[in-house]
Amino acid sequence: MKSKKRALASKRKRRSADDILNRIVRAAAEEFKRCGYAGTTTAAIASRADVTEAQLFRYFGSKSNLFGETVFKPIDQHFLNFVNAHMGADANTFYSKKMTRLYTSELQHFIRDNSRMLTSLVVAQTYQVGTAHAVGKIDSLATYFDHGASMMTKRLNKKKPKIDPKLLVRLAFISVLASIMFKDWIFPAGLASEEDLEAGINDFILAGIRAN
Repeated sequence: MKSKKRALASKRKRRSADDILNRIVRAAAEEFKRCGYAGTTTAAIASRADVTEAQLFRYFGSKSNLFGETVFKPIDQHFLNFVNAHMGADANTFYSKKMTRLYTSELQHFIRDNSRMLTSLVVAQTYQVGTAHAVGKIDSLATYFDHGASMMTKRLNKKKPKIDPKLLVRLAFISVLASIMFKDWIFPAGLASEEDLEAGINDFILAGIRAN
């Protein structure tokens, strides 16, 4: 038994820092996905990564930091890609009916594809001390809001808006987010197909934007 432990320790010692980091990050991503934030333990992550908890804490310090590395960073990159792909047009082009529908449809697909990670952010704020305002740590989400508000402001051409663009872009986002993440809570089975729901959200967002 002791020789087995020594062999395992020797194997771990020979690993590079990059290998250990990658192992921990991959294992953490799997555990957070499988068990959620509250149900994941550092012991389970270390076991899956085949490293010691001491090594895990040496590289990341806490479960909260590891959560940030495995959840915040991927979502941050997704939002950055989204901004670059959809928010570089001029204001008039961006807020054409066709472009707005494309934008809201893509946003719905993005949230649907990443709903597990976004739910984990909510759970982290609920269960982990010190992670309140966690979504605010996603820098590219702030960039996304800033770009959207800037586009709306340009299109107003110095007219006074009914709703502050900084508020409106966040209301549009949360409308999509809630409709996708809490779909089963809000919409009874048979009320609307996926296509009807997507079209309804698109029309709702478009009407809100055009009200300004």
